[in-house]
Amino acid sequence: MSSQPDSKPINRRAGHRPDWLKIRVPGDLDQLPVSKLMNDLALNTVCQEARCPNIFECWNAGTATFMILGEICTRRCTFCAVGKGKPLLADPDEPRRVAEAVEKMQVQHAVITMVNRDDMPDGGADHVARTVEAVRSRTGAAVEVLVSDFEGSREALRTVIASRPEVLAHNVETVPRLYPQVRPVAKYRQSLDILRWASEERFDGMLTKSSIMLGLGETEDEVIAAARDLRECGVDIFTLGQYLAPTGNHHPVRRYYTPEEFAELGREARALGFHHVESAPLVRSSYMAHRALR
Repeated sequence: MSSQPDSKPINRRAGHRPDWLKIRVPGDLDQLPVSKLMNDLALNTVCQEARCPNIFECWNAGTATFMILGEICTRRCTFCAVGKGKPLLADPDEPRRVAEAVEKMQVQHAVITMVNRDDMPDGGADHVARTVEAVRSRTGAAVEVLVSDFEGSREALRTVIASRPEVLAHNVETVPRLYPQVRPVAKYRQSLDILRWASEERFDGMLTKSSIMLGLGETEDEVIAAARDLRECGVDIFTLGQYLAPTGNHHPVRRYYTPEEFAELGREARALGFHHVESAPLVRSSYMAHRALR
């Protein structure tokens, strides 16, 4: 394995992506029933806000990952397409609308993610918990939440865990060496604390989850070292996917990993003892999330 950081993209021609990252667009996104439902209920999805490459596949299948607490994030991560700035007040009716959407879509595994809300005293934890509870009271769907680091608040994390999601996820996103460039406001060790606390505070049956993007400038050795950190914190589910820069103003892609390289990293991660691993170029944290509960 390489132990030296990758300093340049494999493909230097601007905008060029390998064939395995090219996605066929099957139609008009706005014409899909999921799109109409989200518009009717005034809901946000991470599928749209983060420009997920799997959006057509998932929306054609009638699934979506809900993004709550608005569409403006208080952090300034350089990889992310979600808007940044001063968010609006949290909408107290949002949990009900998310539950209504889950019910109408008849999904069996609902994924709820959030923007960072460092402007709120509890980081938005109570709003997340109320959303989980609303979905639970209205449907029989399993619920997965992808939460922020709550600025290191264990009490905020406990609030979310008390709502009893089947999966609690928090993404470290990249290796610790790259945090100053990629996640300048976040702290790697703080993210590990959140995951370790979640493993310690969990009720019987709850799984924990984290994800890393590849291609930001990390080495493969650093990826496995981070995976080992996650496993030592008790993380059950681990996903690896290729980073794709949303625009030319975001952190550049330093390397495109091949499907074979993803497969090998996946094998090494499984050897660490994770309950479930997804590792492929187009894997995203919430993509096919239900498979981890089989």
